[in-house]
Amino acid sequence: MILDLHRQGLSISAIARRTGRDPKTVRKYIARGLEPPVYGPRRAGRPGKLAPYLDYLRERITAFPDLSAVRLTREIRERGYEGAYTAVKRFLSAIRPADRPKPFEIRFETPAG
Repeated sequence: MILDLHRQGLSISAIARRTGRDPKTVRKYIARGLEPPVYGPRRAGRPGKLAPYLDYLRERITAFPDLSAVRLTREIRERGYEGAYTAVKRFLSAIRPADRPKPFEIRFETPAG
């Protein structure tokens, strides 16, 4: 559509208004012609700071499911971990057993009166 409008003699800004695209995008498509966009292969992300400690965390959670993320963060920091507590907390929430009651699901009430 952009190429057709360009062949009809419309300016880049007019084509941008009609198509709802940015003028730089219109210029790019005109320069490229009918050639489809070429995307390179995606690079695999580098391993996170937590990667060397994942096996240790899995072992600890398997042996002691009630260990807190704070305690486990402290333990792996003693082993050289320099990352954030939040990364540990997110990983642990993903691997913890699902049948465990959550703290807000347990109610403690006293009888009325």
